[in-house]
Amino acid sequence: MSRVDQVRALLDTMTEAERRQVATYVRQLLPRHAVEEQMMISAEGMLEAFARAGDFTVRMVRGIFAEAAFASDVLPSLEGRWRQVDLPSGDPPFDFLLTDDVEHAASSADSRVRLQVKMQRSSKKVPLLASQVWKTSVKWPANYFVVEVQKSRKGEKSGESTRPYRFGEFDLLAVSLGPSRGNWGVFVYTVAAWLLPDPADSKCILKYQPVAPLDSLCWTSSFDTAVSWFRSGDLRRIDADWA
Repeated sequence: MSRVDQVRALLDTMTEAERRQVATYVRQLLPRHAVEEQMMISAEGMLEAFARAGDFTVRMVRGIFAEAAFASDVLPSLEGRWRQVDLPSGDPPFDFLLTDDVEHAASSADSRVRLQVKMQRSSKKVPLLASQVWKTSVKWPANYFVVEVQKSRKGEKSGESTRPYRFGEFDLLAVSLGPSRGNWGVFVYTVAAWLLPDPADSKCILKYQPVAPLDSLCWTSSFDTAVSWFRSGDLRRIDADWA
């Protein structure tokens, strides 16, 4: 039996409190993660801070989880057919730039797809239902979820808020259903042009959008299907799902 196996056998006999003491000791022996060094706090400290954070901070962090889940869970399944293109400088209004013209990725702009990734919205740690949003002005399907489609940073340009997304800024919207499915890597997709417009400004995308729980006329769990919808130029509106 190796020394590692001996340690494992001993751990199996320990109480939870004893294992935690061992874990703390082992953590002291191992080098700190680069993020721990950068943030000047331990991994455990980050988790404690996250547990104490308010709803807005939690939503922002979950948004990062959604992007990471797309990169780690979805992109590998697209390898060989799709690849990432470097994002333009600055702060583009999309999270991924993808192309299926792998050979001419650097020059074939027509093959590129701009993807914005968002997290399904929750309230008080429970998935938010569409029927709970804007009950009087919009008739939302009772079994639909909600995604918040706006930028996290506030700002103004020429007297107008820069927080809303505008139609044409990205091509596809990917929504992680992590809160309702228990898996950050479960996504549904729709064409950005099919999202509901803001009644106050038709050039802007409405802040809250209803998300179908299953594949529908305008939402799909297949990235390739969403791309085919986008490239077809078909004009739809996601409210057609329940009209």
